[in-house]
Amino acid sequence: MQRISLSNLENNFLEVEKPLTNQEAIEESNRCLYCYDAPCIKACPTGIDIPTFIKKIASGNFLGSAKTIMASNPVGASCARVCPTEELCEGACVLNHSTKPIMIGTLQRYATDWAIKNEQSLFQPGVSNGKTVAVIGGGPAGLSAARELARLGYDVTIFEAAEKAGGLNTFGIVSFRLPQEISFWEVEQVEKLNVKIRTNTVVGRDISADKITEDFDNVVLAVGMAHVPNLGVEGENLDGVYDAIEFVKATKNNGLLSQDFVGKRVVVIGAGNTAIDGATCSVRLGAENVKILYRRTEEEMTAYDFEYEFAKQDGVEFRWLTTPKRIIGDESGRVTGIECIKMKLGEPEKDGRRKPVAVEGSEYVIPVDAVVKAIGQTRHLELIEAFGLHHDGGVVKVDQASLQTSNPNIYACGDVVFGKGKGDAMVVTAAQQGKDAAYAIHKQYLAVGVVN
Repeated sequence: MQRISLSNLENNFLEVEKPLTNQEAIEESNRCLYCYDAPCIKACPTGIDIPTFIKKIASGNFLGSAKTIMASNPVGASCARVCPTEELCEGACVLNHSTKPIMIGTLQRYATDWAIKNEQSLFQPGVSNGKTVAVIGGGPAGLSAARELARLGYDVTIFEAAEKAGGLNTFGIVSFRLPQEISFWEVEQVEKLNVKIRTNTVVGRDISADKITEDFDNVVLAVGMAHVPNLGVEGENLDGVYDAIEFVKATKNNGLLSQDFVGKRVVVIGAGNTAIDGATCSVRLGAENVKILYRRTEEEMTAYDFEYEFAKQDGVEFRWLTTPKRIIGDESGRVTGIECIKMKLGEPEKDGRRKPVAVEGSEYVIPVDAVVKAIGQTRHLELIEAFGLHHDGGVVKVDQASLQTSNPNIYACGDVVFGKGKGDAMVVTAAQQGKDAAYAIHKQYLAVGVVN
């Protein structure tokens, strides 16, 4: 296990990756070939003009660089830190064939950090066209939809259930990858376009779906997903069993920065990016040993490669083909162990991954002090049905070209339209879908001459 300082736990959650210095940024940007038909642009889901923003860094035009980035990606400062760039823009860089790719993500961070540090307001609202849009959810997809709609002249209100907007970027990604102030700045950029954000507002509780459809011309449903589902095993209600989403959120709000995890043994169930976050947070909270249990193999895990490597560097152990059978507690109701069973892979399921099958008689117990559940997330079924939308198990059905739902005035984007094994539910993809939903609404009105 990596040695982590416990004298001041808050320091363990400071951003891990160091920014480029001015000189390093200039030198790196001058390595770029500024390709005419740049493959890096095609590899970016939001279509950032990467050669242009890099050339502007090289010439000292940092404001212009930040505008180029953020014009295409309303959450570009966050994406500079959390995008799997080695699979996207950097993976497509032509310099992969000769030396090493341009550090596109790091340069993107440099330009957006400059804008944040210098308190820049990058865009202006469009001239009002009299149309109103409600955006349900203030995460990457919702913010992107709201930003584009506001620039096109729409009167936009975001309804956000949490105490602050930003969604996953604000609460769901660990601070040492993405500090909250980065997400807050992106939210402020949207607010400065006269977008109203109603936080602590749950649609279906504080305001009805019917009221929203009555009061607004259009709705963009961008609620993402909900909580980690139950494991369905004995003992998961014991003290010391955590929902990974709430667990990470607590570390971002300083709710777990205590001595509670120091010297403890932690098991994380799941092998996606949230599971990695739960494991690496546990290390930074002082856990003595952290294990990730996954019922399939390394090949089937859904975490990004860089996240996986990061966890291994932190000393996180991985137990493949292993699944929990029950969680064991003591008389006080506190977790003391987890009984596991070994698995083997059978026939492929609908998503193409082979189905894990239990190996009879292979049970064994791991002594643990805490269990973090990270096996995916549930859907906002009640909300979806309150709007009367067609869905498949909570995955809203949309026209793939327009993102229009079964209600022609309601559009959906982000995690709420991603089904298991269908597409890549990345922050950058959600951002692009938010933009697409905004443009689809605008196109609808342009077609009938309602707006210019």
